[in-house]
Amino acid sequence: MPYPKHRAPMRDELTSVGFRELKTSEDVDNSIPNNEGTVLLVMNSVCGCAAGTARPGVRLSLNSGKKPSKLMTVFAGQDLEATSQTRKYTLPYPPSSPGNCSFQRWQTRSLYRASPHRRSQRNDR
Repeated sequence: MPYPKHRAPMRDELTSVGFRELKTSEDVDNSIPNNEGTVLLVMNSVCGCAAGTARPGVRLSLNSGKKPSKLMTVFAGQDLEATSQTRKYTLPYPPSSPGNCSFQRWQTRSLYRASPHRRSQRNDR
């Protein structure tokens, strides 16, 4: 992918607060279904929506006192293989970036909640 130095700050905004990047389909398959507790997965993006609301909002949410067990991120449009594999775990929600999903493990890994791109654009909350 071109311009890696331009994307570095967009990645660092999440990795600097503890998010682990999933860059391959193997990373995704070894991470999402094999974790105990709650996983917060952020679909990162280069768009203004990610810069203006998604990444700042996710970072702010980590100050609430309650934190997921694991923080993970994939970069849509950049890490194509990982993004495609991640979207298999986020069904039935349609592809969305930026966006975030929470997974909780009880007996099996299951998608608990998703907040797609369109929800990050609402101003009436």
